Amino acid sequence: MLKDAVLWEAAGSKVRCNACSRRCLIPEGGHGFCYIRKNIGGKLFLANYGVLDAIQIDPIEKKPFNHFMPGTTVLGVGTSSCNFGCLFCQNHNISKEKDIEGTYLGPEELVDMAVRNGADGIAFTYNEPTIFIEYALDVAKIAHKAGLYTVFVSNGYMTKEAVELMKGSIDAVVVDFKGNGERVFANKYMALYSPEPIKEALIALKNSGIHVEITDLVIPEVGDDENACTELCSWIASNLGNDVPVHFTRFHPDYKMDYLSSTPLSTLEKHYEIAKKAGLKYVYIGNVPGNSRESTFCPSCGRMVIERLGFDILDNRLSKGNECPYCGEKIKITGRTPKRIRHGNIRSIY
Repeated sequence: MLKDAVLWEAAGSKVRCNACSRRCLIPEGGHGFCYIRKNIGGKLFLANYGVLDAIQIDPIEKKPFNHFMPGTTVLGVGTSSCNFGCLFCQNHNISKEKDIEGTYLGPEELVDMAVRNGADGIAFTYNEPTIFIEYALDVAKIAHKAGLYTVFVSNGYMTKEAVELMKGSIDAVVVDFKGNGERVFANKYMALYSPEPIKEALIALKNSGIHVEITDLVIPEVGDDENACTELCSWIASNLGNDVPVHFTRFHPDYKMDYLSSTPLSTLEKHYEIAKKAGLKYVYIGNVPGNSRESTFCPSCGRMVIERLGFDILDNRLSKGNECPYCGEKIKITGRTPKRIRHGNIRSIY
């Protein structure tokens, strides 16, 4: 379904898309890198408005958010295509799709589906939501009226104009660096000239008051440089603050990089220690269920205050004000953490 795009400008006989930081210059009849933003008659349109390729009920911790509405569930939705060209994509069945495929759900229908399935919020995920931002924002307005929160699971390659539109509509964003944000890695394995716009977007998101968490997909052999990790963690502490949660996640072989092995736990542990040395308060290791670094530790006294196993909360020891019971340190969490919750089976509803 065609929908007028909101982030674009005329550029002679072409149009420039200003949704993501590629800022594609698109000729008449053409499309951007993502294939779904098209120049038709000298105007930019979103060609797959509301056409969803993936719909699923997920724990918020899967996204991963550990400090935003913990213990809740989201209706996660995604479309076809993406604005990155990652050779290791685990959602390549939809992100590499150049044709528009899926089922149309209008904003009201999607929110109604979330409510009927007992979701607490809606997550725009699985592929980059910035490329279908018009749909996401329309959904968000209705979702908020229904008492639901909204989140982006993003690669962060969005413009400041996109962030400005998200203010007041999108409640939280988790931005996924890959390979510690190394430029050489981004060039070779992600079809990305530079990861610097991601940092610019992160600063804009933080300044906008949107809850921010960061993931770093650590890819063995090609994207696990410890010096790059040190630089990234220092940058986060200096520019975003040391209380932004950072998740180092294990890579699993997929798509065109299935020849690599999964990230060794020892590599993730080194990254964890680097982040702690950089002064980051809340650091996690993800995609390794059962390791102690899934849990939240008080940055003041070092005691475990939220015990996790995978996406489940086994024990929450915080006070009602999210304070450490041992030393009184305020743990920065949006929302109240349940005492314990087991999410059970993740439900695909599409």
